[in-house]
Amino acid sequence: MVDTPDLFSLRGRTALVTGGGRGLGYAMALHLARCGADVRIAGRTAATLERACSDAEKAGLRLRPVIMDVASTEAIRAAFSEITQTAPQLDIVVNNAGDESLRASDDVDEALWNRLLDTNLKGPFFVAQHAARLMTKGGSIINLASLTSAAGVAKAVPYSASKSGILGVTRSLAVEWAPRGIRVNALAPGYFHTDMTAPFFADTDWQTRMLAQIPLGRFGLPDDLAGPLQFLCSPASAYVTGQVFYVDGGTLAAL
Repeated sequence: MVDTPDLFSLRGRTALVTGGGRGLGYAMALHLARCGADVRIAGRTAATLERACSDAEKAGLRLRPVIMDVASTEAIRAAFSEITQTAPQLDIVVNNAGDESLRASDDVDEALWNRLLDTNLKGPFFVAQHAARLMTKGGSIINLASLTSAAGVAKAVPYSASKSGILGVTRSLAVEWAPRGIRVNALAPGYFHTDMTAPFFADTDWQTRMLAQIPLGRFGLPDDLAGPLQFLCSPASAYVTGQVFYVDGGTLAAL
């Protein structure tokens, strides 16, 4: 039995957060570091990662940068070759890196489809595959889903397809890897203001419409993911796998 103070502890754990250089990924990486984890943040741009690590250091926290484009299996392979040199055991992976673009379905081309599916679906699977090989003592993988994993959104078919697919990946891996002590779950944020969603938030009419659909009456803040994330990464969720946690202020419940 785990002592109550240690239920949510991440001390001594090694973590990787993809897309960890900014937005929700950066916020989640900082929280894991505050909880005692040794955290690596992955992203495509060295400058973005270096800035994130510098900002974290000013806050008294340490993040380690890893160059990785999750849309490329070769880049994932190279990044894990680097990670293995300093972290032979991996305990936590947060598959956060993602891309989004609204476009009328009549105008969706193969390039857009491939870009979103490669980044949001193919990438998380192959990151999980490589990570699982380093989870020799078990571990926790958290995939980032979305409200579009459960509800249709106009002009978002490729994105919705990728985020619906994430649920299939999450559940199937949870079943397959449970005997190895690897738990796989998903976090599904509602409406959060990030760089990726900034175009939506620039529309005040959109904000008014969306707020009317959120029972708690506000948009999500980065810290709103901290508790669910820590729960899924810690011993507190030792008997939880294959689940999706919607952090959406009650939006889906109101549909």
